[in-house]
Formats: sequence, structure tokens, C-alpha cells
Amino acid sequence: MSKVLIIGAGHAGGSAAALLRQYGFEGEIVLAGEETAPPYQRPPLSKAWLKGEAGLDDLLLRPESFYAEQAIELRTGVTATAIDAAGKTVTFADGTVEAYDVLILATGSMARKLAVPGADRADLLELRTLEDAERLKAALAPGKRLAVVGGGYVGLEAAASARALGAEAVVIERMDRVLARVASEILSTFFTDYHRRHGVEILTGAEVTGFEDEGVRLADGRLIGADAVLVGVGALARESLARAAGLPCENGVTVDQNARTADPSIYAIGDATHRPIPVHGGLMHRLESVPNALEQAKQAAAAIVGRAAPAPEVPWFWSDQYDLKLQIAGLPFDADRQVVRGDPASGSFAVFHMNGDRILCVEAVNAPAEFMGGRQLIGKVTPVDAGLLADPATSMKAVAKPV
Repeated sequence: MSKVLIIGAGHAGGSAAALLRQYGFEGEIVLAGEETAPPYQRPPLSKAWLKGEAGLDDLLLRPESFYAEQAIELRTGVTATAIDAAGKTVTFADGTVEAYDVLILATGSMARKLAVPGADRADLLELRTLEDAERLKAALAPGKRLAVVGGGYVGLEAAASARALGAEAVVIERMDRVLARVASEILSTFFTDYHRRHGVEILTGAEVTGFEDEGVRLADGRLIGADAVLVGVGALARESLARAAGLPCENGVTVDQNARTADPSIYAIGDATHRPIPVHGGLMHRLESVPNALEQAKQAAAAIVGRAAPAPEVPWFWSDQYDLKLQIAGLPFDADRQVVRGDPASGSFAVFHMNGDRILCVEAVNAPAEFMGGRQLIGKVTPVDAGLLADPATSMKAVAKPV
């Protein structure tokens, strides 16, 4: 029987191991991860975990006993340092060498660092791991002030959680609006206003030039005082292991629709991959989301056991802030206009990114029907009537153009 070695015991790696058994794989499975905890969910780290609404058992993908029951060898607290693709082995930092017949790389992503004085301070916080979240939670309390550098989803979620715990929060964003890289201007304006109404100070067009004992120094000379500083300015694919092994990488490990790399014995899944998106014409892109991790885990597991490939999925994402649920489906590349459905002032609306009469992406705030309907229309490449789409009185099932 063959042996599958999985490097990275996060959502992607843990799911791949479970799916291999679900799909009937009877060979040896070794799941190796750097963290000491079993595979767990990361999205709650900036929300329920910070607010004390979830414990470790709530975060775990599966009970720890699952791995022994399924004959999956779970090795935690180990770091892979080199791949010998020719010899089909992986070397770990402790000197051990693990052979494989098939290798799955699920190495995830790492926080992007700012190249400014003080960026290497030990007291700066990130939010990528359970340990990071514990450090941040300890810093949040009534009367404390959190400075968040980076107005992306994780930063805004952390700011919302800080307010829920009675701490002050200030978000510092270099661009002229929050979520500038990942959302429409309509959505950015809505979330900025919502956070400000909840007491979060948001500074845009604010460039950080250094970190000091008292807080964050800006290019205009201002010092933003803070008891704790969280830096969330994006993530980079952890591709160094693959690159050193000679695998093609471009903002992630390059894979095909089956999550296979240029080496037929090596797969890569999750945040670390640069992958084709079939529903967007095969566009190559790196996605950072739980749905992407699960989809690629299915792709790799199916290919390894010889099962039919799963149907391509529409990329989707979500973010929870206060009483808001943001759900996004699709990617807005090549959009030539936007259609707004509902009134943002009501707290329930959707923004559809269109190209001609087809939806490429939907951003839905407290609007599950628009999210689900938009996702289906994107996947089926269904032409829609923009006038009907803009009318909340028209059901999402009725916006499609007659065939």
C-alpha cells in the first residue's frame, strides 16, 4: 500500500487526511504540522475566540481521537525543512526523515511584514495562529487601546471584537479606504461608517513609518498611542519549501485543477497555492479561504484515490463583524459595472459586479438570498436582467433572462 505524507496540519491538511479515508484510501497517512494543537478552524480566532465565546474543543476540526481511530498518524510541533523530490523524502528540523509515495503540501500562508523601524518588536501582535489569538486576547480589556495596522477583514474583525470586550480600537489603513484591495467602495464606506458608529477610530491614507514603545508612528509625524498593536497587512504564501524543491511557484505553489504540482507525486492545497479558477475562465489566482482549502483537499484526495474529480466551485468568502454577516461569492475581475440591490442604510443589501449581463461577483451584507442566488448564477454563467436584479421586490430566481 502507498503512503501519503501531508505537510501542514491546518484546515486544508486536516481535511485532506480525513477525505482520503472517506474516499477509501487504505494506505498509510502521516499528517505533520508545526503547531502543537490538532487541526483547528482559524476564522473564529478573530471573533468568537477573542470574545471568549469558543474554547479549543469548539475550534477543532475533529476530535483528537479521530486521527487514531482513522489510522492517521498526527505529528504536531514538527517543522519540515527540505523536500527530496527525487528520493521522495521530507526532512524535518529535528533531523527525522519521512518517506512518501505521495506528498501533499498544505503549508498555508504567513503574515506580511512591514519594512519599517520597530517591525521586529517582540510585542507586536499578529493573528494567524491560536497562540497569536491568545496573546491578543490577553491584551484586550476595558480601558485598553488596540491599534490595528491594516484595514482588511481580519483587522476589522479584531477591532469589532475589541469593542465587544470594552477596549478602544483604532484602525490604521495606508490606502484611501478600508478593504480597498478586496471589496467595492460601497462596501468599504458601509463598514467604515458602521465601525465608527461602534466607537472604532478609522484612519485612512495613513502610512506607518515605525513602531515605538508608545504606539504607532505615522508619516505625517503623528504618534497613535496604543496599549497593544496588531499588524494585519496581508499574507504571503508559504512556498519556500516547494520552491527549494524546484517546484514552480508564482505567488504560491502552482497547481492544476487536480491540485497537482509539476511533480506528479506532489500536490499542494490551500492558502499556499496559485491555482486555476474554472468558473472564471481558468484564471490563475491565490485564494485565502476555508472553502478554497476544502475544495482543493477534495481535488487532491479524489485524484490520489482515482475518484472522479469534484465539480468546480465558485470561490466564496465570509466575514462576521458585530451583527453583520458579509458573504462574497465570485471574483470581480473584468467587471464593467456594479448593480446595488437594497439600501445600505438598512443594513441589508448586496452589490453585484457585472460584465455585460453576467454576474461575476456578489457582496452580500445580511442578505443570504442574494448571496446564494448570486453564487448559483455565477456558477451557471446565467445572463440576468440588471433592472430586475436591482429590484429587491423581485426574487433572485426571477432575475435570469429568458432562454
